[in-house]
Amino acid sequence: MIKPYGSQELNPLFVYAVGQHHILQKEAEQLPSLLLNSAAAANAVMLGAGYFNPLSGYMDLADSISVAETMRTQSGLFWPIPCVNLSQDASAIKNARRIALRDPNLAGHPVLAIQEVQAIERVHRQHLEQMAEAVFRTLDPAHPGVATFLSLGDHLISGPIEVLNFSYFHQDFPDTFRSAVEIRNEIREHGWNTVVAFQTRNPMHRAHEELCKMAKAAVQADGVLIHMLLGKLKPGDIPAAVRDAAIRKMVELYFPPNTVMVTGYGFDMLYAGPREAILHAIFRQNAGCTHLIVGRDHAGVGDYYGPFDAQVIFREQVPQGALQIRIFEADNTAYSRKLNKVVMMRDAPDHQADDFVTLSGTKVRATLAAGQPLPPEFARPEVAEILGAYYRSQD
Repeated sequence: MIKPYGSQELNPLFVYAVGQHHILQKEAEQLPSLLLNSAAAANAVMLGAGYFNPLSGYMDLADSISVAETMRTQSGLFWPIPCVNLSQDASAIKNARRIALRDPNLAGHPVLAIQEVQAIERVHRQHLEQMAEAVFRTLDPAHPGVATFLSLGDHLISGPIEVLNFSYFHQDFPDTFRSAVEIRNEIREHGWNTVVAFQTRNPMHRAHEELCKMAKAAVQADGVLIHMLLGKLKPGDIPAAVRDAAIRKMVELYFPPNTVMVTGYGFDMLYAGPREAILHAIFRQNAGCTHLIVGRDHAGVGDYYGPFDAQVIFREQVPQGALQIRIFEADNTAYSRKLNKVVMMRDAPDHQADDFVTLSGTKVRATLAAGQPLPPEFARPEVAEILGAYYRSQD
């Protein structure tokens, strides 16, 4: 199986040993506490699940700035986006050597992890903006990633962590949430050697379905990992539970048995475009995948990135040999009226715009909310029904 990123073995930071877990839980009740924001909590979950391998915890200011500006830590590890624990107020943990990190997303704020505090640094607004502009390529406050990052706080708490639970993800998505460890184990159980991953924060329509099938055939994969983001999104995005149901129905009806794993991971969407695409590749290599589909406007939002910038960054800015996972570069996919099938637009140079069935996200939402069917060329009827029921419920 493909090696995890940055190490010979996957080193998740979740404490699996029952005895040690119990000891740390008891210790946590006596420690000074820090209530995390959702972004820092998501980072803890990803560290615990092994997706952030080989990181051992939250970065300090020097590493954070270095990663933002050069995509390398000070020790030389290639990494695309700072992994930070930023807080508005660190007064409750002043001078503490170990602290309990509490979950903002669950009632009662249970302990999510224990952190060894290496430093608490005050971050100037200039440094926050410097990092945000490097990662997101903009400081526009309308960009959801920029707005979130600049609101997290100006106290940076760095140091290694030991993770004690996976927040709400196990509870809310017991059939879907998987750690990188669990996905590797399932790939072994399937006997798959070549696995292509599909990242999604949206429901999957006909074009997405066919793209997975095209990529699987092109790289001669044994299976497909449909890996959906289960954390926080921007307003207007479809909730994870609805996406999960729609994707599972599509896989059940339209893929051969035992060729697809439907899973999810506990992270908040960053909307960092090209930088986030690299992070997505690291996640999937750590989960045991050999290929990642990167298509148009991968992890993008609005018009902040060029349509294929997330492919270009792998060719121009990822050091040779840094990643073992390979990128499957996908073009726009759409249903061709001339050919009566879904195609990549680059493979149909004789087509005009009217030869394709395409719908904007706004048009899709308006159509479903009105109780009208989506064109069968665009969405499977069973998927459209699940999405339509959701939109009607919002009215």
